[in-house]
Amino acid sequence: MPLLTTTIGAYPKPDYVEIPDWFTDRTDKMRNPTRDYVEALRALGDQGEAVFERATREVVLDQVDAGIDIPTDGEVRRENYIHYHCRHLDGIDFDTLTTVDIRNGAYADARLPTITAPVRARGNFLTRDWRIAQSFTDRSVKITMPGPMTISGTVADAHYGDPRKRGADIAQALNHEVLALVEAGARHVQIDEPLFARRPADALDHGIEHIDRCFHGVPDRVTRTVHMCCGYPDALDNPEFPKADIESYVQIARAIEDSTIQAVSIEDAHRHNDLSLLETYESTTVILGVVDVSSSRIEAVDEIEARLEEALEHIDARRLIAAPDCGLGLLTREMAIDKLTNMATAAKRVEG
Repeated sequence: MPLLTTTIGAYPKPDYVEIPDWFTDRTDKMRNPTRDYVEALRALGDQGEAVFERATREVVLDQVDAGIDIPTDGEVRRENYIHYHCRHLDGIDFDTLTTVDIRNGAYADARLPTITAPVRARGNFLTRDWRIAQSFTDRSVKITMPGPMTISGTVADAHYGDPRKRGADIAQALNHEVLALVEAGARHVQIDEPLFARRPADALDHGIEHIDRCFHGVPDRVTRTVHMCCGYPDALDNPEFPKADIESYVQIARAIEDSTIQAVSIEDAHRHNDLSLLETYESTTVILGVVDVSSSRIEAVDEIEARLEEALEHIDARRLIAAPDCGLGLLTREMAIDKLTNMATAAKRVEG
């Protein structure tokens, strides 16, 4: 059987989706998360839902046509994958912005929404996004959401002052959304925790525990996935962008293996791992990044195939899935299609 393939989350937005996006609005990426977003939604008016549905269909079919087995909705409704979710939670105030430096100084003077009250779920919204995306394909669409540590690291906290209590409440709110997706029929739910790579000590102290809380009550028929990239670059083709220490993967691998997480997504294309890391995962599926989302270079099929063959020296084929390192939002649509097509071709050529 050939290896399975998936994508991670974001996909290049079509030009007609006229909402702010942190991939394209680079100078103001984290300076003001409310900038024009609400106004842009209002400007779309009654046509907004039709625009989002058209865009979702386009990005889902791009992935399917490229050969992807487990596509995503492309996150086309989202200004960024974190604050989109935060807008649907009580306790996070987008009118009260606090200026902080985040991601180890990668984003200086970011103006972030502020936690001013207990964080709680407010209805469900991702079920709508998933159902629309799923309607365009018979392949199981994966839905994504930010994790408790990553939300905590991308908002300011004026209420808790305690990362354990804050993370536990956020995890409970996320669990509410996860269970609604499960009830709706979703088979793949992914929680994004790039902060695990940047702060492995915190991941070990409470982060993985909170992921288990996010997935509480989820049956085994639903794949419980966590994505841990080392950070988006600030621009395409900038190899000097500060990344999290890739050794953090080694530090937390055993704890991931011992958790309720069924599949873990890690980078490998931008910076290669020592693939003996994969041997730590005795039962966990590894979603291995084999195309670089920060580079315009299109990886050749042979190159991707060779790396997957190397990985299979350390993990069995039924627990290896090929993917990009992270979301594809920095790329053009043409680049994304070319990279995904080559990746899917390579995965089908590998003999497990």
